[in-house]
Amino acid sequence: MGAASTIADDWDADGYAQHAHFVPELARSLVDWLAPQSGERILDLGCGDGVLSRVIAEHGAQVVGFDRSPAFVGAMRENGFEAVQGDGQTLDYDGKFDAVFSNAALHWMRDDPQAVIDGVARALRPGGRFVAEFGAHGNVAPVHDALIAEAQARGRDPSVLDPWFFPKPENYIKQLESAGFAIRREQCFERPTPLPGDMADWLFTLAGPFVQAFDAGVERDAYVAAVRARLEPDLCNARGEWTVPYVRLRFDAHKPV
Repeated sequence: MGAASTIADDWDADGYAQHAHFVPELARSLVDWLAPQSGERILDLGCGDGVLSRVIAEHGAQVVGFDRSPAFVGAMRENGFEAVQGDGQTLDYDGKFDAVFSNAALHWMRDDPQAVIDGVARALRPGGRFVAEFGAHGNVAPVHDALIAEAQARGRDPSVLDPWFFPKPENYIKQLESAGFAIRREQCFERPTPLPGDMADWLFTLAGPFVQAFDAGVERDAYVAAVRARLEPDLCNARGEWTVPYVRLRFDAHKPV
C-alpha cells in the first residue's frame, strides 16, 4: 500500500476510544446479522480496539483480531484476544474461519478491494459467511471534500493522502458475487451521526493520513482549523453540536458449501 496507508497505521487506541467510540457502538446490530455461535472461529477484519470483538466473544465464539495498526493489535492482546498485525489486502488464510466480520474497516483497504474480498473467500470454510459494514458512496462527503480542498490549497496532492474507498453499493456487491459469494442480505443507509465532541477531535482521530501529512504543531493545527472552518456552517448547529453525514453499506454474504 502507499504512503497514506503507512500513515493510517499510526493510530492512538486511547484517542480512538475517547473520540470515536460511536463507530463500534452504532454497529452493534451488525453482530446480530453475524449471529455468532458458540465454538465458531471468527476473524474480525480491521478489529480496531476490539469493542465488537468482545461482543462476539460473549456468544462463545473464538475471535481472532486482525488489523494493520500495532496500537490496536496491542490493545486486543491486552484484552486477552489472539490478534494479528497485517494488511487485509494480503490475507493468508486457507479455510480457517466459520465467519469473517468487519466493521468500519473495508473502506480503509482502498488499493485493491477485490484482493480483500478474494482473501476473505479463501479464509472461510465452505458455507462460511462474510458479514460487514463500511462506508459507501457519499460517506462523510462534506468532510472528505473539505479535507481534499484544504490539502490542495496548501500544496499537497490529495490523491496521495486520501486513504478511503467509498464504493457504490451495486459495484461492491458485484465484486462480492464475482468471488463466488451469495448475498443473503444487504442494506445501504444514511446515518447522520452526532459527534461526542468537536469536529477537530474527529479530524485528528479519523482523518490521520490527511492530518499527519502536515508537520505536528502550528502547521497541522492550522490545517485542521481551516478544514473545521469550511465545515462549521453546514455541520455545526447553534449549540455547537456537530453532526457528520455517514452512509453505510452492510451485507451478509455466504461462501458456497
